[in-house]
Amino acid sequence: MIETNNILSNRVINLKASATFAMSQKARSMKAQGIDIIDLSVGEPDFKTPNYIQTAAKEAIESGKYFGYPPAAGYKELKEEIVKKFRNENNINCEIDQIIVTNGAKQALSDSFFCLLNPGDEVIIFAPYWVSYTAMVEIAGGKPIIVQGSSSNNYKVTAQQLENAITSKTKAIIYSSPCNPSGSVFTKNELLEISEVLLKHKNIITIADEIYEHINFTGEYFSLGSIDTIEDRVITINGFSKAFAMTGWRLGYLAAPKFIAKTISNLHGQISFGASTISQRAGISALKAGKEKVKYMIDAYKERRNILIDYFNEHLPNIKISKPDGAFYLFPDISFYFGKTDGEQTINNSTELSYYILEKAKVALVSGETFGYKNCIRISFAASKQDLIEAMNRIKDVLLKLK
Repeated sequence: MIETNNILSNRVINLKASATFAMSQKARSMKAQGIDIIDLSVGEPDFKTPNYIQTAAKEAIESGKYFGYPPAAGYKELKEEIVKKFRNENNINCEIDQIIVTNGAKQALSDSFFCLLNPGDEVIIFAPYWVSYTAMVEIAGGKPIIVQGSSSNNYKVTAQQLENAITSKTKAIIYSSPCNPSGSVFTKNELLEISEVLLKHKNIITIADEIYEHINFTGEYFSLGSIDTIEDRVITINGFSKAFAMTGWRLGYLAAPKFIAKTISNLHGQISFGASTISQRAGISALKAGKEKVKYMIDAYKERRNILIDYFNEHLPNIKISKPDGAFYLFPDISFYFGKTDGEQTINNSTELSYYILEKAKVALVSGETFGYKNCIRISFAASKQDLIEAMNRIKDVLLKLK
């Protein structure tokens, strides 16, 4: 019999499955058994891709022009639209050869880490963080250094915390804004303060994950890459999955300093080549139409956020809520229930509570432990109002039995 540990590479032997994927798979498995599950674990819009984007894809297919390999770094026409988007919406001035189109924003992130990291390089990760950051860093040979934002600061890391975490081994920093899972959004002043720290450390690259940029309830947005003193040290990541409800189209992009973009393009070309031709043509249509065309989704998410916050405040006041300024998640502190029991089972942590809620309430959530914050759970409100209210009623009934 094969000894698997002698066959598999060291970099993947201890690789864990994504916790959000694992919970979603568990929920789907239970649904397949006929169990009525409300799945609030997934980070996926519940809207369909807008019709005008679908039409652009159909027209691309019918034209017969886009069945061959695309350019490895993306179609020129799409990259031109991305350059315009960065200039007009983010005040980021970049050129076409700084843009790489990828198979989703996830690939833009992983390509960046593979091009930046040598074994032992440290990457400062602002926590709470998206689940795949740490795994990506480790696969690329780096060492994750977790810096936790305080709940009193809406889970945002401060410039002083960043300064304290930087060492001679620090190679990169990564954060998301709006944040998955907390929904916090860095303000202009906060990012300016962070830029002052980065200005002192010329060999550190910051990766700004802005995939939730348009799902923003504050009316304001500021990009770190727009600060001219450090623009040559920032990789800005974005994509189409969240704002345009295009998760299945697998289309993302990044803007990077030219020397980094060239290297990422080389890696991209060797490992996966270009993103889907049809998805790219659809992406051109999405960017040309602009963010105003999808405002109805953002308005719906904001309404759902408010419904959930009002529900928690009225029915579950022992759960601490930080109001998210963006994305489509709540990240409540549920530590009040640690040590509580229903007479048969005692809850010791957020992972146990999330599986307890799945088993008893038939609602799928994700433990905050996998996001680097053990006292919380993540609740997606990318679901209908009816499902959200029903899910909360179920959760309330189950939690009230814990004493």
